[in-house]
Amino acid sequence: MTQKLLLMAAGGTGGHMFPAQALAEAMLRKGWRVKLSTDARGARYTGAFPHSTEISEVSSATFARGGLLAKAMVAPKIAAGVMSMAWQMRRDRPDVVIGFGGFPSIPALGAATLLGLPRMIHEQNGVLGRVNQLFAKRVGTVACGTWPTELPEGVAGIHVGNPVRGAVPERAGAAFIAPGDYPMSILVMGGSQGARILSDVVPAAIAALPDTLRQYLRVSHQAREEDMARVTEFYDSQGIAADVQPFFHDVPARMSEAQLVISRAGASSIADISVIGRPSILVPLAAAIRDEQTANARGLVDANAAVLLPESKLDVATLSGQIAMILNNPQAALQMSLAALHVGVPDATDRLLALVEQTAEEG
Repeated sequence: MTQKLLLMAAGGTGGHMFPAQALAEAMLRKGWRVKLSTDARGARYTGAFPHSTEISEVSSATFARGGLLAKAMVAPKIAAGVMSMAWQMRRDRPDVVIGFGGFPSIPALGAATLLGLPRMIHEQNGVLGRVNQLFAKRVGTVACGTWPTELPEGVAGIHVGNPVRGAVPERAGAAFIAPGDYPMSILVMGGSQGARILSDVVPAAIAALPDTLRQYLRVSHQAREEDMARVTEFYDSQGIAADVQPFFHDVPARMSEAQLVISRAGASSIADISVIGRPSILVPLAAAIRDEQTANARGLVDANAAVLLPESKLDVATLSGQIAMILNNPQAALQMSLAALHVGVPDATDRLLALVEQTAEEG
């Protein structure tokens, strides 16, 4: 029997690539062949993909960057990418094509539309990205990672959740040790880019806590390379035990040991927080064009599992007060952790896999 083929297409951010990686792992276990089409940025995330994933790089074009000449070249580049992908698909026909968003997913979804192949998209955020918006009415299935997701009129989404990578499900619902007068951990995450504003405000907010609380704290703080030295120096000067790194490879372990997570509200961070089940203070990225991070945070905030602090309200006194309120109330912190679990979708990968197989059968 011929192996079925899944073609995945994803742009170059962790938010797009992590769910693609989780799906690749699951589909390969089911005996499918898996191909991934991405760009040079996305290729940086492919080191953790299963070795049997066939990875090809496409040159992606976006209207968002470059001068007039570069913008004028976008349409021909996209058209060439779609035609090249259509040619490849005729030679090695996928049973289903799934786009995870980002400009590099245009050639695969465009070619699948042209050839009438079964196709679907997965949107991680609570608001559709530009490319997924473009294809929402041109695919058979729209799988949603965040619920509710704002969708174009006439488009029905199916809530599957955001697949999380291998080590996260292993920590799903890990026992939460409520805050108390013993060593406690705070995990600070700024998304794949780090976050300068968290490096500016969080250390000072922790330093401003009363000694009765501060003496028990240790901090894992993700900071940009250029901010690492000053953040480390500040924690040291305040006598706060802190591990400052540009990227944590063991986020699930650190999160499961944490009493509190302070984080951006990227889709994959929200998925990790809700599957492991931890109280959080969420600071959505103000520069996000569609304000999708505020939409991502909505589920946890509405469930009373998280505190939402917009960048405009983020200052040392406010953040310090919120940290103290959570860590000084063990019962409330425990309730927040349980509420987060209710929002989590630990079987998101299985749900997405089932939808992929269904789309292939119906195609």
